[in-house]
Amino acid sequence: MAGQAKTNYGLLLDRKLSELEKSGERPSLLLHACCAPCSSHTLTVLDKYFRITLYFCNPNIAPEEEFSFRLSELKRLVKEMGLTIEVVEEPYDPAPFYELAKGLEDLPERGERCRRCIAYRLRKAGAKAKELGCDMFTTTLTISPHKDCAFINECGGQVQEECGVPYLFSDFKKHEGYKHSIELSRQYGLYRQNYCGCVFSKK
Repeated sequence: MAGQAKTNYGLLLDRKLSELEKSGERPSLLLHACCAPCSSHTLTVLDKYFRITLYFCNPNIAPEEEFSFRLSELKRLVKEMGLTIEVVEEPYDPAPFYELAKGLEDLPERGERCRRCIAYRLRKAGAKAKELGCDMFTTTLTISPHKDCAFINECGGQVQEECGVPYLFSDFKKHEGYKHSIELSRQYGLYRQNYCGCVFSKK
């Protein structure tokens, strides 16, 4: 039996942006951001089509100094790009991450620990989008070649059912998005971390 065809999330995003361009609508979007480099290209794609609120919710990042520096770099990027975008941040609290990571500390990246971490952050993003009355929500995470794009989008689809706010399906790596993020990081002198964020990925 033939395997199920993979969903082209990049194409889904292209179609949605084309719809918005034709309609002239500019809905509000809550964009979960993991860091400035991943946000750079993503913002250049989405800012034309959405009224964006950036949401920094990453309890996985350790230590606290790393968390604070990534947040400050995100705010600097928004300012230097000349964007009028609010950054909403959750305070540093790693407890939820360590709770969900129990027993999974030695798993490699993209394993069950990562899936739980991504699911947690997407649920928080969906809840925040509902709280703020945003029309849609999504995440910058699909730009990373180290992340499971299909899982992220499937999880976003589940969260939209839970919170009632539509999820914007995406694959920001498409159209050389990851390469563009590297170029923008160089242009703005952004700090590009060499690990995802948690102590286990750093090991």
